[in-house]
Amino acid sequence: MWRPMGSRGCAMDVLGSASCVVACLLGGLLLALSLLSPPLSGARLPGIRRRRRKPVRVYMDGCFDMMHYGHCNALRQAQALGDQLVVGVVSDDEITANKGPPVIPLHERMLMVGAVKWVDEVIPDAPYAITEEFMNKLFTEYNIDYIIHGDDPCLLPDGTDAYALAKKAGRYKQIKRTEGVSSTDIVGRMLLCVRERSLGGSHNHASLQRQFSHGHSQKVNDVGFGTGTRISHFLPTSRRIVQFSNGKGPGPNARIVYIDGAFDLFHAGHVEVLRLARELGDFLLVGIHTDQTISATQGPHRPIMNLHERSLSVLACRYADEVIIGAPWEVSKDMITTFNISLVVHGTVAEYMDFSKEESNPYAVPMAMGIYKQLNSPLDITTSTIIKRIVSNHEAYQKRNEKKEASEKRYYETKTYVSGD
Repeated sequence: MWRPMGSRGCAMDVLGSASCVVACLLGGLLLALSLLSPPLSGARLPGIRRRRRKPVRVYMDGCFDMMHYGHCNALRQAQALGDQLVVGVVSDDEITANKGPPVIPLHERMLMVGAVKWVDEVIPDAPYAITEEFMNKLFTEYNIDYIIHGDDPCLLPDGTDAYALAKKAGRYKQIKRTEGVSSTDIVGRMLLCVRERSLGGSHNHASLQRQFSHGHSQKVNDVGFGTGTRISHFLPTSRRIVQFSNGKGPGPNARIVYIDGAFDLFHAGHVEVLRLARELGDFLLVGIHTDQTISATQGPHRPIMNLHERSLSVLACRYADEVIIGAPWEVSKDMITTFNISLVVHGTVAEYMDFSKEESNPYAVPMAMGIYKQLNSPLDITTSTIIKRIVSNHEAYQKRNEKKEASEKRYYETKTYVSGD
């Protein structure tokens, strides 16, 4: 039987209609919010492109004469302040005018800087001081956002700050100076070694090595080879090695190439032979001999740089994937198996090339296995080449060191803690 709808039925009908309206409004609101909010998990809506962030480009300059791990650590810190690191290398003439004659010519310094794995671009013939014209060129032509320098003062001959304009423009950032080494210090070490050798003081080699390690030096002027430069205190840490390391090993089917040596006073000749070695495989393993091994094979006044210092210099090179710190003199079958080495190489230019004439040839095993190859070294440069440059003009370098010593002394006297690494 049909029954007429009462008042309760009408009320329910009204409520249903209202609920429907509310649901529609909520649904529309949620849809609008989903269109306005950024997509989750990297998903992109059709027709909507995310705007790419402009890379931050930072600039750092330097002489990079007698390049060492302190320079490399400065470049590492600078790169961490941006996305791309552009490095200016000061010309020979500018260095001579402001500091004295460089030991390493510009083309070799360019090779060294370009081989550092944190460097993206290199500018030759950079001015020693940041002029307004050059600073504008950096900002407009090279799209530089910030200019970087260490916390140690960089003063011009007239006593003014070389980075005053960059600081005034608000485009300057500071990094922490790396303790333990400087180009002045390395030249001082060589002058000390030359003096000892000229006096026949080979028995004093151990004493010199302790000075190099513990941050002491003596001022000597009796034979014209002395230097009053403070030898910095090198403080090796596991953290520094990790920072310089690539942090990854070879792939399962990688062709591993092995090269060993002293790599003392790491120079352009080292860089070029490492480049050639790396091109022969997928992973370059570099063996670095101990201080004792080098002294036994090259003479009592070697090495100039100790094992940890030499290891950091090699690790900073973009062509080296891994190093063995304190590698054995002889390449054994066990070592080849342990590291899965496919090829052992050696350059034609090196400090010690008489190994093939000896009974205990360090490469006898890889030679017998047919996995040894000699590389034609692109540059005729050795550590002795660098030392001879110093000795041939030692008076000029001694004056340069004594001049630099005054600013080094002021830095250490007023030194305060600076955060960074």
